[in-house]
Amino acid sequence: MSIELIVLDVDGTMTDSRITYSHSGDEIKSFNVKDGLAIASWRKLGKQVAIITGRRSAIVERRAKELHIEYFYQGVENKREVLEDLLDKLDLTLENVAAIGDDLNDLQMLKAAEISFVPRDASAYVDKIAKVILTKRGGDGAVREMIEYLIVKEGLEEEYLALWA
Repeated sequence: MSIELIVLDVDGTMTDSRITYSHSGDEIKSFNVKDGLAIASWRKLGKQVAIITGRRSAIVERRAKELHIEYFYQGVENKREVLEDLLDKLDLTLENVAAIGDDLNDLQMLKAAEISFVPRDASAYVDKIAKVILTKRGGDGAVREMIEYLIVKEGLEEEYLALWA
């Protein structure tokens, strides 16, 4: 079975897990542009991307729109349940899923996915169940590292590089 869908947590994977508030109360997060390019490339290969996050944030919604991520779920308590509903909608199985997360609220989703990734700075509890512990920290290219791992694993290197030839 091939990986058709990657599922991304946000805080601690797409970001460094910091939440900063301005004096006016605005939330500030930083996203890694290298992750964004890899996500866009994955989509150009005809693959799917979903964000499933426990928090609600207009900034994350904006980033999902910028990256044309169609499947965006926030304020989620049970990530595995949302993932299973999405798989029904897409007519895929857990064998088609790779997921990345970094903390306890990702545990069940990571256990369910065919292949699970955690950033280098993830909780020790999720490290124990992850199939791949990445060398990059959350917000520092961990998502790109995951995607490039999948590109190699799935034999898509030529297609991936041809996107930018």
